[in-house]
Amino acid sequence: MLKRLEIVGFKSFAKKTVLDFVNTTTAIVGPNGSGKSNVAEAFRFALGEQSMKSMRGKRAEDLIWGGSHLVPRANRAAVVIVFDNSRRQFKIDFDEVAIERAVFRDGTSEYSINGSRVRLRDIEELLASANIGETGHHIISQGEADRILLASPRDRRAMLEDALGLKMYEFKKQEALKKLEKTDDNIAQVNSLRRELAPHLRFLEKQVERLERADGLRAELVKLAQAYFAIEDAYLAHERLRVEREKHEASERLAVAASELASIEERETTDTEGLKLSAAAREAERDAERIAMERAALAREIGRVEGALAAAKERSARVAREPYAKVPREDLLTLSHEVNKQSEEAASPEAVRAALTEVAKLIRAFVSRFASPADDLLADEERAAYALENERAELLDKDGRLSEEHERSKLAAARARESLAAYDETGREMRRRTLDLAQSKAREENALAALAASEREIARLAGALDRDKAEAGALAGLAAVSYEPLAAAPEEHRHAQEERKRALERVKIRLEETGGTGEDIRQEHKETKEREAFLAAELDDLAKSAASLRELISDLDAELAKHFSEGLAKVNTAFGGYFALMFGGGGARLTLEEAEGAEEDEEIAGDAQRRAGIEIAVSLPKKKVRALMQLSGGERALTSIALIFAMSQVNPPPFLILDETDAALDEANSRRYGDMIDNLAKRSQLIVITHNRETMSRAGVLYGVTMGHDGISKLLSVKFDEAVAVAK
Repeated sequence: MLKRLEIVGFKSFAKKTVLDFVNTTTAIVGPNGSGKSNVAEAFRFALGEQSMKSMRGKRAEDLIWGGSHLVPRANRAAVVIVFDNSRRQFKIDFDEVAIERAVFRDGTSEYSINGSRVRLRDIEELLASANIGETGHHIISQGEADRILLASPRDRRAMLEDALGLKMYEFKKQEALKKLEKTDDNIAQVNSLRRELAPHLRFLEKQVERLERADGLRAELVKLAQAYFAIEDAYLAHERLRVEREKHEASERLAVAASELASIEERETTDTEGLKLSAAAREAERDAERIAMERAALAREIGRVEGALAAAKERSARVAREPYAKVPREDLLTLSHEVNKQSEEAASPEAVRAALTEVAKLIRAFVSRFASPADDLLADEERAAYALENERAELLDKDGRLSEEHERSKLAAARARESLAAYDETGREMRRRTLDLAQSKAREENALAALAASEREIARLAGALDRDKAEAGALAGLAAVSYEPLAAAPEEHRHAQEERKRALERVKIRLEETGGTGEDIRQEHKETKEREAFLAAELDDLAKSAASLRELISDLDAELAKHFSEGLAKVNTAFGGYFALMFGGGGARLTLEEAEGAEEDEEIAGDAQRRAGIEIAVSLPKKKVRALMQLSGGERALTSIALIFAMSQVNPPPFLILDETDAALDEANSRRYGDMIDNLAKRSQLIVITHNRETMSRAGVLYGVTMGHDGISKLLSVKFDEAVAVAK
């Protein structure tokens, strides 16, 4: 299993030195002081030995090549042990396992497995899985042959457990004990946290109970607030509309009264209005008379023109029948009638002149008509008729306009007379109307003042309502101000709404006394309760884990006790045989220390039994020796060798290093020692450091260690099988 050892800068091996172990038994020989024992200490060093005393040093720097007059000192020492792991004795998935340890002059060490940095604990667990323990039972250094004999019973037991391969159980047990201790600490910590949390949780639960009562008050507040706010909103909206409408109506009435009063005051301040109305009436009557006279004159003119037109038409017809007809009697009568008419209507000089002008026109026309020849006369008559028709049309049009103007003038005169009459009537009613208007104005002003007070009251109520909504919203949330608007307030006395407000205020006060919504308390209670539940669950898990760990420890103790008892029996059998072989008889055995007070408590006794140390009882042939201290040095060496070989035979380690354990043996015992080595080599790989020729003869490979003037250890190797073949 052990393939090679590589040493660099370790003690006297300043340069890289490689020892290949290709045989079951390898012997390392050399003169004293050449560095043979440094090879065994290199094994101890690489396998994690922490005791500097075991490696013959005081500090880490003593393990590093210190330099010589030819070779300077090194800054680090490193040892690599390479194992064959094809059968997976190490619990690692590599065919070859290289364990390396390096130490620096500052005292720090580095460990690696196959080049990967690891902890010392990782090295120990890996070695324990292959029955290579930390007690060093498989490495017997120079002068330590009787170390197991001189060790305390507890240390001796540890060596035996290590040799029996029980260290893995101890590792697991120690790991379980550490976990159990940590779990117990965690349980204590969790219990402490729960004890600290319990008073606060009880306090929070009481607060939450108060908050739950507050929830009932809050629901009642929401119900009351929604009813009160809906009715109050409808009431205020109705009042605003009413006041606005009444204010508008009162303002209009006040404006009318003020306007009328102003008109009356203006009428009273002037006396010319009546005169103006009288003058206007007279002027309107004069206009009507004038227009009537103009129409009368126009009517006469129209009558004249129509008569002349009719006469012209008759003459034209007559001329057409009789070119030189006599003047008809009718024409003469018509002319006479027109002349008389003009003379009768001439009442003033202007009228006389106008009448004469008309008479002259009539005569000229009469003479012109009857004095002309027939054709000319006919043409003249037709032209005269046409002119008369145009004149008649103009006069009729003028008469229509004058008729309309006459109607308007008569209407204006009538209105003027009515206005004058009304003015006279107003004078009598003025004082009574003024008094009525003054009273009406005062009444409307009072009404407006009252409406302004109502507006201020509505504004006050609206402000109070907004404050109530804000308070209710703060105490009960948005639900208190979320309600369906009412189309109209219920028909009830205002006292009912005031009673609702008083009830609302009472609930608000009670709710305020509970401390508000308390969402922070609820959240803290929820978090604290969840924390307590988490701690309870954690405590339950920890308790289960502790119980599981205790059960595991109990199982491990049972396994340890079982394997230890079985191993102890096997070691005693082998120990007795090797002892008898070494001493030519006698006997030796390992016994457990007696547990004090075992009869008082069975459980304590069982635990003491598991921890009891190992005593060694020997019986030499031909001697009454029972105690180890009575043995001579050689006898102790033989006894320790017998015990080491017995432990190695029961649970063979992968390799066994024996550093001059045969130094105190005589020739006869050396042969017996050589026989035991041959027997032991069947189960373990042996590295023997020796000066004994008999022991050397049992090795397959011989390494010679020498040291020159530079103080550096060097190797020479001989393979006996090849040497024999060469010699032949």
